[in-house]
Amino acid sequence: MGTPETSREPCPDRILDDIGGAFGMGAVGGSAFHFIKGVHSSPTGTRLFGGTQAVRMNAPRVGGSFAVWGGLFSAFDCSMVYLRQKEDPWNSIIAGAATGGFLSMRQGLGASARAAAFGGVLLGLIEGAGIMLNKVMSAQQDMPAMIEDPVPAMAGGPGFPMGQPHAQTQEGASASGSESGSWLGGWFGGGKKKESEASSGSKTEILESFDAPPVPNFEYK
Repeated sequence: MGTPETSREPCPDRILDDIGGAFGMGAVGGSAFHFIKGVHSSPTGTRLFGGTQAVRMNAPRVGGSFAVWGGLFSAFDCSMVYLRQKEDPWNSIIAGAATGGFLSMRQGLGASARAAAFGGVLLGLIEGAGIMLNKVMSAQQDMPAMIEDPVPAMAGGPGFPMGQPHAQTQEGASASGSESGSWLGGWFGGGKKKESEASSGSKTEILESFDAPPVPNFEYK
C-alpha cells in the first residue's frame, strides 16, 4: 500500500526534523492568529501594541505545543518502522492515533479513545491525499510529449495532387511568372527592348549590304 517516503530523513534524525518543522509551523501560524485576535480585542489607539503583546505571550506556547505533538508523532512513527520493518502509510496512521491518545490520557479513557480515533482519521486523510497527489504527478511525468512533425513537400501532401511532384509545380510557377513578366514587359519597356533588337539587326544588314571599297593601286601606268 503506497510507496516508502523517500523524501523524509532517516528515522533517528526524523524526530529532530519533525520537532523543528512543527515548532516553526505552530509559531508562524500562532503569531498570525493571535496578532489578529489581539488587534481586534484591543481598544482604539493601542491595537498595534495589543497585537504584538498577544504574539509575544501566545506564539511560543503554540509553537511548543506543535513541537511536542510532532516529536511524539515522529517517535511513534519510528517505533512502528522498527517493529514492522517497513515504511508505509499505516505507520503514520497508527502513530497519529497513538499520539492523540497519549496526549489525552490525563482526561480519562473515553477522551483518550476519542482523541486517538480523531488522530488516526486525520492522518489517514492526510496520507490518502498524499498518495493521490503522488499518483497524479507520476502520471503527468510518464505522459509522452506529443511533437508534431512538419509535413514533407512530396506528392500527395496537402496542396499537392497525387502523381505530380513538387518540382513540377515550381516549374509551372516559374513559367507563369515569365509569362506575366513578358505581358507586363509589353507595357513597361518590353516593347522598347524589342524595337532596339530589331533596329540593331537592320543596321547589321545594311552594313553587310554595302560593297567593300576598292583597294588603292599605286602602280604607274
